[in-house]
Amino acid sequence: MRIRTSGPALAACGAAALALGVAACGSSGSGSSGGAAPGVTKSLVTVGGHFPLTGPAAPGYSEIPQAIDAYFKHVNAHGGINGRKLKFISRDDGYNPTNTVKVTKQLVLQDKVFAVLGGLGTPTHTKVVDFLNASKVPDLFVSSGCLCWDQPQKHPWTFGWQTDYTVEGKILGKYIADNFKGQKVAYFLQNDDFGSDGAKGLDMYIPKSQVVSRQTYEPGNTDIGPQMAKIKASGAQVLASFSIPAYTALVHLAGVKLDYHPKIVVSNVGADPTTLGGLLKAFSKGKAGSSLIEGLRTAYYLPSGNDASDPWIKMFKGIHDQYIPKLPWDGNVLYGEALAYTFAEALQMAGKSPTRQSIVDAIESGKLKGPGLVPFRYSKDSHAGFTGERLGEIKNGQLIEEGQPLVTDDGNGPIKPGTQPAQQPPPNGVPAQPAT
Repeated sequence: MRIRTSGPALAACGAAALALGVAACGSSGSGSSGGAAPGVTKSLVTVGGHFPLTGPAAPGYSEIPQAIDAYFKHVNAHGGINGRKLKFISRDDGYNPTNTVKVTKQLVLQDKVFAVLGGLGTPTHTKVVDFLNASKVPDLFVSSGCLCWDQPQKHPWTFGWQTDYTVEGKILGKYIADNFKGQKVAYFLQNDDFGSDGAKGLDMYIPKSQVVSRQTYEPGNTDIGPQMAKIKASGAQVLASFSIPAYTALVHLAGVKLDYHPKIVVSNVGADPTTLGGLLKAFSKGKAGSSLIEGLRTAYYLPSGNDASDPWIKMFKGIHDQYIPKLPWDGNVLYGEALAYTFAEALQMAGKSPTRQSIVDAIESGKLKGPGLVPFRYSKDSHAGFTGERLGEIKNGQLIEEGQPLVTDDGNGPIKPGTQPAQQPPPNGVPAQPAT
């Protein structure tokens, strides 16, 4: 069964497809010139990515490529990167791995992009990572926290960006172990590396004796009633979920139907309050809304979009208001702009005549600062992204972050407070050439 949405969620999906339709159909300006790298001319750098503009993951996630494009427009309005403007091509894969293969090959072979940027989804991107590496195409900042992006020996052209799911699972697992001692815990997991990597981290801190049920779901099948009935029957008082937004919303609606109301702790992937509020309203035909997610716990690696005093939020919100004001200001837009900023920073470091190898070298240098609450882990031996997260809770429909950012690794290393001082955005929002 396919998810059918209406209202804000459907409007966002339609707007994304409409706004990106022209770019998705053309490839002008994306070819190489002279001895330049593919996708690089004297005046333009073209990159692209695969995203769910339709399908079960579209609500919320369809905003990400529009946000990337908005940041690129901001860069272009300020002279580009080393004199070159940036162009972004987004192709719709519907969160369907078969489509991902097709559209990614179009990006590389037809559009001749310089790099693939922000390709979204664990089950989707795993189907193209070998192709991209065999083609020696930079596969930058995959929109997924799978551990599989951090394999520089096997996949030297691929880099993660967001905090990986095992690191996140450790942080959320420790939170559960510390705050809900002795309470019964159930897991609700997407049935792929997204869910299994998250569970790996949870299991490092939550005692096995507390875990009374482990349930999975398949993206595209919205009937999660049987799984939720089993979780309720287990007597679980806490539900730890690694789910995309649609399934986080379905968990809450199933809880209402079953009169079952555990404390819910969710991966940041499926915890954006604006997106969840729209989905709850759409799925319930207006009968439910944001009040259902009050008290939901999660964790984030970027500043809260609600913090108007944060300089990064001021910058990204200003770009949103100028270029994509019809989209909600939410975590998906913030994500897309922050990821696009990181690409611009890497491209700046790649030099005045960037090559595919030089941008890989720039990222592996470990000099990227980015807009996160915690540093990156990039080096020649690590292609992992952010090193940790900060805990938070949804209160009055907004994410309220709590405590210090926390950092750890995806192994047995301890969870520690982050010590990196807050980075400041450049005055005009465009990364400057680093001092040599």
